[in-house]
Amino acid sequence: MSAKRTVIDRVLAANRGEIARRVFRTCRELGIATAAVFSDPDASAPFVREADRAVALGGATPEESYLRGDAVIEAAKRMEADAIHPGYGFLAENADFARQVIAAGLTWIGPPPELIAAMGSKVEARARMEAAGVPVVPGCTLGGTESGLHAAAASVGYPLMVKASAGGGGRGMRIVHADGDLERAAGAAGREALAAFGDETLFLERHVDSARHVEIQILGDDHGTLVSLFERDCSIQRRHQKVIEEAPCPVLDADTRTKMGEAAVAAGQALGYVGAGTVEFLLTPDGEFLFLEVNTRLQVEHPVTEAVTGLDLVGLQLLVAEGGPLPPEALEASTSGHAIEARLYAEDPENGFLPVSGVLERLVIGDGVRVDSGYESGSEVSPYYDPLVAKVVAHAPTRAEAARRLARALERAEIDGLVTNRDLLVGVLRHPEFLAGTADARFLERHDPAELGAPALDPAGERAHAAAAALALQAGRRGHARVLSSLPSGWRNSNASLERVTFEGRGAPVEVGYGFDRAGALRTLEVDGRLHERPPLYGCTATEVDLELDGVRRRYRVRAGPGAIVNVTSDLGHAALIERPRFPSSVATAAPGSLTAPMPGTVQRVMVSAGQAVSRGDVLLVLEAMKMEHEVSAPGDGTVIDLQVAEGDRVSSGAVLAVIEAPP
Repeated sequence: MSAKRTVIDRVLAANRGEIARRVFRTCRELGIATAAVFSDPDASAPFVREADRAVALGGATPEESYLRGDAVIEAAKRMEADAIHPGYGFLAENADFARQVIAAGLTWIGPPPELIAAMGSKVEARARMEAAGVPVVPGCTLGGTESGLHAAAASVGYPLMVKASAGGGGRGMRIVHADGDLERAAGAAGREALAAFGDETLFLERHVDSARHVEIQILGDDHGTLVSLFERDCSIQRRHQKVIEEAPCPVLDADTRTKMGEAAVAAGQALGYVGAGTVEFLLTPDGEFLFLEVNTRLQVEHPVTEAVTGLDLVGLQLLVAEGGPLPPEALEASTSGHAIEARLYAEDPENGFLPVSGVLERLVIGDGVRVDSGYESGSEVSPYYDPLVAKVVAHAPTRAEAARRLARALERAEIDGLVTNRDLLVGVLRHPEFLAGTADARFLERHDPAELGAPALDPAGERAHAAAAALALQAGRRGHARVLSSLPSGWRNSNASLERVTFEGRGAPVEVGYGFDRAGALRTLEVDGRLHERPPLYGCTATEVDLELDGVRRRYRVRAGPGAIVNVTSDLGHAALIERPRFPSSVATAAPGSLTAPMPGTVQRVMVSAGQAVSRGDVLLVLEAMKMEHEVSAPGDGTVIDLQVAEGDRVSSGAVLAVIEAPP
């Protein structure tokens, strides 16, 4: 078989965030120019700046921007791109879009549209795999009648899974344990599938309890060559969404690994597969593997395969798209060591892990790991898209080393401004069941994510972080002092009084008092009433405090955020603290007028309305910031003449909340 060779000069990434940056990184290494499309919220995103050329799609939602295939193709023409890489999600598995790309004379970096269409239907995919002799999870397509539904379920057996034929990501899926629950589950799954994918076709599949989710990376070229690039284990999932992935699978023996690879290649050959794809299997506790589906795109978790094989999968995609044959390093690939990827999401563990949005004030993840992220310090995480902040990957000679390295990197990462699932990831990576390699797809059903991801920092640790925050803030103030800058903050002629500051954190407020002698040595440190006489302070700047407390010396990294927020990180964990105003009484005596937000946050409650008379001290509204409520009170008697916020609004520090007019 021969293929026509083409040359790609400029690639348009029809996507956003970390996958667009990932594609651009390989393009730069290969000397290929890059192009981006972007929505209104992404105008300042790193991937847009990194592209050689970019075109605005307009709009904010995916429907208004990245899902507009015609606009993406028009943008490619305007930027003189000759190829389109779809990444994953959005239009990546849209066969019609792939056809339109090809019809426009552009190179499609992906499998043929006909194959995408066939594998987009899980029903057809199952049929093709059965015909190719690939083991398939027992199941059947649903009939159109109530009796047909129950008959189909009886043939499959309980427990079973009702699944949408189109789409994925956990939508249109329901587990059914008994016949009495079948109709309700099928109805709900059908409605969800219709809303999400425009197709309410369902099928039933045997629910395999305590199974692992194992997928095989395949890669084919236009010359008839197809190879397996080994497996990835994606068993750690929450709500059918992958959380942690790794390569190789910790429980596969050599014989099963070979058979799974051969089955995946057989599946790809039956399809005439070209490009990068993934054949997904369930691995039962007794070692049987059963086909689930084929993903006709690059997977989110592809970095772990790259880590253990040393291959650049995006580079190989580009090579195949140009019509080239797979190189020897792909044909003779082997693995080295172990790689684990953790998906860091902007989501609230204390609110059911619901996604959160806002400004990511700081994102710094240490050395020794690979970080694929669509964000950087100062980026805004938009509410319109997936809240994935970063994929963090550790590669090491052994699985235990990779897990340890990844947990440590996440634990010490500086992630300010938004709550994330960081503590959950660390909790999983250090859990005995995960480390033993026995965790299956029900791991996060057996272990409550909220408990597993409980903050690592305990009250004692928060008090230590508050002490470090107080010392760092005073160092910053003295560094900018215009007079007597040689005197440390808190120095007194009399040793009787201490400089005091109070912080609010996750627990009770922490009051810190400190005093220095004239030589600059820390004379006294008082934390929540507990005195430390001359505690060793080895170093103190506005950003780092080297302090010994209770006989243990630690380095605390301190970052002052917007408003009164102070972020502190040490080996104990991370604390986001809010400094209480030093002179809160001044608010009560301030002249009536505009009330501004003391810090960025969300308006949780509004207790007044425009035109309402208020008295000094009345609570007008409540702001929520860093998971704490903060009351905003009237500074004096008067009338609310302007109310500029409503419940649920996000406000920045200094934003006007309300205006009060004093009585004549």
